Amino acid sequence: MDIRIHASFLPHTDADAALTFYRDILGFEVRNDVAYGGMRWITVGPAGAPGTPSIVLFPPAASPGVTEDEQRTVAEMMAKGTYAAIVLATADVDGSFDKIQAQGVEVVQEPTDQPYGVRDCAVRDPSGNLIRLQQVR
Repeated sequence: MDIRIHASFLPHTDADAALTFYRDILGFEVRNDVAYGGMRWITVGPAGAPGTPSIVLFPPAASPGVTEDEQRTVAEMMAKGTYAAIVLATADVDGSFDKIQAQGVEVVQEPTDQPYGVRDCAVRDPSGNLIRLQQVR
């Protein structure tokens, strides 16, 4: 069986701010940018690596079957930074962290050696999503 990860989804509250964060701060390339019905979906991924999985930044209000009450709960959780997360990899977590922090991004955790064997850090994107960056050699 040949099953691979194609895309992961992270919600955004501001498409332009999400685009700036993922494209300009993290250096991802924009693979797709689609507007429909007053909403916007942006697909990004590592630059120059078209075969790697993408991140789809989506408006949470577009999720089918989600009630207005659930939309309010999602918005509250996003604002607190407890709704969504993703783990990214880099060969130099300290250097990457320094560049990201210099852009004024909200820092959750500076680079740290974890007891489970990785060195990582954590920041939040403009929508509150937790972005963990782990060092991978």
